[in-house]
Amino acid sequence: MIDVYVNVNYDNSTMPVAAPAASQTQRDPQRIYSIAELAREFAITARTIRFYEDEGLIKPRRQGLTRLYSVGDRTRLGWILRGKRLGFTLAEIKELLDLYQVDRTGVQQLRELLRRSRLHIDDLQRRRRDLDAQIQEFKDVESHVTAELKKRGVDPEND
Repeated sequence: MIDVYVNVNYDNSTMPVAAPAASQTQRDPQRIYSIAELAREFAITARTIRFYEDEGLIKPRRQGLTRLYSVGDRTRLGWILRGKRLGFTLAEIKELLDLYQVDRTGVQQLRELLRRSRLHIDDLQRRRRDLDAQIQEFKDVESHVTAELKKRGVDPEND
């Protein structure tokens, strides 16, 4: 999947979202997708899509028991999945998506996305430092244990 920005929301207005490369071809804005098509395209289960619907993240039209997904729903689904890959919670993703309803220019949404991205970067960098320190501590233990085994005449590499 190539990450690119596509601007579409429920009403096909602006909202930055990552979408699969296939979305870059000319698409009919009136196109309707089935749950099976979206599940196949995004390599997820229909159950996952229904879960996102239950959480209020996407709202397909219904025709009887059949769910009908718009281009906007498809785009939102792509954004939801990218947000999950980036480590955003569903609540954060919903808040970001809902910001568009407050400010149709998308500026508020973009600013909040930037703010939250920076927070995630800071957290990941802190966790990386913690992991690096832990790895170094294990290397120190490994070095001391190896030296002690050699001192006792035991080959540390032989079980």
